[in-house]
Amino acid sequence: MTSLRGARVGLFESRLSAELAELVRRLGGTPVVAPAVREVPHPSDTAAFLDALLTRRFSVVVFLTGAAAKAVLREADTAGSLNDAIAAIQQATLVCRGPKPTAVVRGYGLQPDILPEKPFTTKELLTAMAPLELSGRSVAVVHYGERNVAFSDALRSRGAKLVDACPYEWALPENTAPLRSLVRDLAGQVDAVAFTSQVQVKNLFAVATEMGVSERVASALNEDVVVAAVGPVCADALKQVGVVPDVQPADPKMGPLLIALADYLELTREAPDEA
Repeated sequence: MTSLRGARVGLFESRLSAELAELVRRLGGTPVVAPAVREVPHPSDTAAFLDALLTRRFSVVVFLTGAAAKAVLREADTAGSLNDAIAAIQQATLVCRGPKPTAVVRGYGLQPDILPEKPFTTKELLTAMAPLELSGRSVAVVHYGERNVAFSDALRSRGAKLVDACPYEWALPENTAPLRSLVRDLAGQVDAVAFTSQVQVKNLFAVATEMGVSERVASALNEDVVVAAVGPVCADALKQVGVVPDVQPADPKMGPLLIALADYLELTREAPDEA
């Protein structure tokens, strides 16, 4: 059976930290939770986008994350216009970037018309949307915690009349003490780390830079700590700060990420009690 062999695994996830930590325990590891991201809602932006959606002006609606889709549909429910919002989305071509937004919209009885292939990056999304005629059409893109400028620019270059919405933004947690503690002594506290988004990488190194230890953190991640990245976007963010990830699962999800990490540790490292 796949096991983390008692490894201490640093986790930077915030919203699903409890679930991820429990999975680490089930795989025989010890979670070290140091949230690196906080989602800050933008209710005014969400309400403004909902108003535009209800006019049925959009012929294409793109949800890039589950959290973004949930924010829009919850706002519609709160405003008493959920049925109208669902009808507006149904009359449009609905595009979901991956399994998380797909699960959210299906929970509201909606079915995506376009889904990209794994690993659900901007490249696969643009490929999946290539057959769509966008010139002169009104397209809504509901982003994640920061705007995907490259994706929006690509749609504009095809003549789309784009409306960008950002229901929330990413920020550091209000309490950064656990993250700072981990940054201060990374190799001393964990045997491995699991990054589940690019913003976790950015925020970790923002804190490390503020503390004056960014080079030491990069060195620890390259030499002493096994680094797992959930997918290619996350892996690229690590490479941009000079860190080469050791593990990247074929399926860009949290479960496969930890299983791939466990497989790597079983192949490359002795269990702590055997050292």
